[in-house]
Amino acid sequence: MNFRSLITYVFLVIFLCLVQILLLKNLALFGVAFCFIYLLAILSFPISMRGFPLILISFGIGLLIDVFYDTLGLHASAVTLLAFLRPYWLKAISPNGGYDDANIPTLPEMGIGWYISYTLPLVFAFSLMFFIADQWGTGGLFGVLNKSFFSSIFTVIMAIIVQLLFFKRRRGI
Repeated sequence: MNFRSLITYVFLVIFLCLVQILLLKNLALFGVAFCFIYLLAILSFPISMRGFPLILISFGIGLLIDVFYDTLGLHASAVTLLAFLRPYWLKAISPNGGYDDANIPTLPEMGIGWYISYTLPLVFAFSLMFFIADQWGTGGLFGVLNKSFFSSIFTVIMAIIVQLLFFKRRRGI
């Protein structure tokens, strides 16, 4: 990773965290679907990024969100699970020839089908962990599954919209 891409990722993380904290904190569609757009930053890190640094960065981002949400580690634990599962899921859905080291798992780079199969299960695992920890003993299984399912769909749709509007495709040779 060169210095320019490092600065780009730092600005992406800061921007998405600010959007999450300032705009999406109290947004819930029908009281069920929550948008966790800051996950886009973690899901957009390069495929070649090692697991341990990704987990540490994700934990830090989760703690930052927890500070502003007053959730006592819910985001940190759920996003750490997402970062832990990401390399295994990338390996499970890898194409026949494997990935290039320069690949970035974004919609413009990989295509809509691959991107949905990459993000939806990871965001669902995040949402499931988050809502199980949030509603332990009070929400019931149906409430947890309902919020996890619709929050995952809402988050992935918002991530696709953000990428279509703001991410640009790299020019290949």
